[in-house]
Amino acid sequence: MIRGFFRHIGESLKSLKRNGWMTLASVSAVTVTLILVGAFLAAMLNVNKLSKDIENAVDVSVFVNIGTSDKDRDVLETELYKIPGVVSKEKEGIRLSGKDEQLKKLIEDLGPTWKLFDKDNNPLYDVFVVKAETPEQTKDIQRAAAELPNVKKADYGGVSSDNIFKISSFVRKWGLIATIVLLFIAIFLISNTIRITIISRKREIQIMRLVGAKNGFIRWPFFIEGAWIGLLGAIIPVIAMYFGYRKMFNLSKQLFVSSNFSLYPTAELLPKVCLGMLVLGVAIGSLGSIMSMRKFLKV
Repeated sequence: MIRGFFRHIGESLKSLKRNGWMTLASVSAVTVTLILVGAFLAAMLNVNKLSKDIENAVDVSVFVNIGTSDKDRDVLETELYKIPGVVSKEKEGIRLSGKDEQLKKLIEDLGPTWKLFDKDNNPLYDVFVVKAETPEQTKDIQRAAAELPNVKKADYGGVSSDNIFKISSFVRKWGLIATIVLLFIAIFLISNTIRITIISRKREIQIMRLVGAKNGFIRWPFFIEGAWIGLLGAIIPVIAMYFGYRKMFNLSKQLFVSSNFSLYPTAELLPKVCLGMLVLGVAIGSLGSIMSMRKFLKV
């Protein structure tokens, strides 16, 4: 059986060489299709990640009344942790940004004029920055926090943040649908290209049947040949994805240097996408060959 398998591999390689132009056409079609699929998948995965990063960057700012004692402020922090949806204390779901820290940021952003309010003249509020477990809970946390004692106001960005959540949800939903549609298009294009290759060799299959070859003996070389076409067609897309994405990731680090946003790390995304392209190419190539041969092997 092993000898037979290796014989089929040898026959498939000879067939690829013998039908060079059709092989080249099929491999080229697989290459172009997988480049588009890989680029689109990488783009959609990173768009989804950036949408999630933007959502997670939306926190609830709870402004503490001026004159609140340290003891009452600690009590307020405890009450904030009791609100459903707030990230736990172990995960540092709440951070205190004191009024001195707020003033320092203003001086850095707007200039030394704000130094007039340094020390005892500081008119700003202490602020608790509260993180939500999920973006959808942000509004409920803001409402609950605003009702607590010693709270001047609680804010999460209002309409602008709601719009961010809607856009992120839209991108994830339609991005998934677009990815599925593109995969079906890729399967259709590659399988039909393989089908054309098989149909062009109809006479060869008929001759093999006339001399008494069994269906399995006929099918195996074409099955392996389709897998070879898928594999060869995936090599260039994998190489292009590897070097192209690494370049894009390095450029993105400069773009997002002052923010908490980032693309998927190369070590996290590239193995999955590259392996996915290889598997997709081989699977569609081999299955496309088998499906295309069915009508020639009917008794």
